[in-house]
Amino acid sequence: MKYLKAVISLSKPNIILSVGLTGFTGIVIAQDGAPPLTTALLTLLCLIFSAAGSAMVNNLIERENDQLMERLEGRVKALKLVGVKNLSMIAAFLLTTSLALSVIFINLLNFSLILLAILSYTVYYTMFLKKSSPFGTVLGGIPGALPVIIGYSAIQPELSIAYIDIVVLFLFMMMWQPPHFWALAQHLLDDYEKGGFPTMPIVYGQEYTNYLIMIYSLALLPISLYFWIVGICSNFYGVMAIALGASFLYLVFLSFKQKKHYKSVFLFSILYMLLLNIFISVDIIFIK
Repeated sequence: MKYLKAVISLSKPNIILSVGLTGFTGIVIAQDGAPPLTTALLTLLCLIFSAAGSAMVNNLIERENDQLMERLEGRVKALKLVGVKNLSMIAAFLLTTSLALSVIFINLLNFSLILLAILSYTVYYTMFLKKSSPFGTVLGGIPGALPVIIGYSAIQPELSIAYIDIVVLFLFMMMWQPPHFWALAQHLLDDYEKGGFPTMPIVYGQEYTNYLIMIYSLALLPISLYFWIVGICSNFYGVMAIALGASFLYLVFLSFKQKKHYKSVFLFSILYMLLLNIFISVDIIFIK
């Protein structure tokens, strides 16, 4: 049981939840309603396997840095219990299975996007961006934003102008990632410094980071309202998006003025993103 719990923890279940939920939102937007059960389940399985496998590869690459960070003590212990070789094999199985299911049962575009998400997270972000630049989290948001397009591609296998709707949600996810991570970096400033990661507050200071958090956060509300304005979602979603966006901006403004509450901003950013995706799906399936 301890071994299984260790493996699950190394798959970063919180990220898996986000990937699965945002991927499902993409499926719903493409279908403009409740999607076929088989397609939805297959796509979610591919997303979950690819996210879990990528997270494990991330843990393997960063294992030396993780040992220096108090926050990741549990992750370090879990890796010691599972073992580098075993985790590598599990990650390879999950990634290979995800790609195989996608190319055989879904479509080539879906397969290509999943492969792009895997490589952009494990290679581009983990091995290069995260360790080289405080702005790494900006482009590093690509793998976290791709699940919405991956979900969409399971229903719409050919690129067309219709993809503009899901590109807007992709843009929202891209703009959401930096303030989400920078708030955490503010809260765990010392821990990231010990780990040797050049985060924004370490390189440019907390005040500069606060300005960036505010700027990116201000963009989220108008982007989120696109789905209401163009008629993809109803007034229910519009009200919920405004309430969530305004609440998040209030917290960001509070942390900006008082130079604290960074953990609250980080936690609420997660709630904001998850609920927004839930409200889009609920609105399209049950209300619109």
